[in-house]
Amino acid sequence: MLYQIIIVIHILLGIGIVGLVLMQQGKGADAGAAFGSGGSGSVFGAQGSASFLSRTTAIFASLFFVTSLGLATLSGYHGKKADIMDAPAAPKVTSDVPLSQNSGNDAVPVATVPAAPVIKEVEQPAQ
Repeated sequence: MLYQIIIVIHILLGIGIVGLVLMQQGKGADAGAAFGSGGSGSVFGAQGSASFLSRTTAIFASLFFVTSLGLATLSGYHGKKADIMDAPAAPKVTSDVPLSQNSGNDAVPVATVPAAPVIKEVEQPAQ
């Protein structure tokens, strides 16, 4: 349950960061605004927009980083220690190996019987 909540918050923060970055002006826009072509009558004022959007982006980025660490911690911890050397060895399976019946009473595994019959060379007729 906690994992799903953090994922939803993480996705919303990611979308918010993308939106905030796209709303910000680039550095090249400041040079045009110095000569009177910039709009100083904006909602946040001439400089307030950049600082507000920059601060909000920084806060969202910090929260995105925290949720990333939280998701990594939750997905990496399963409550028990595991070691690769503690893995059980694979059991030897012999019951499902088909057996070939010889003329005697002993049954031989198919793997020891040749896979293909031996073809004897046939003499070519003389022409």
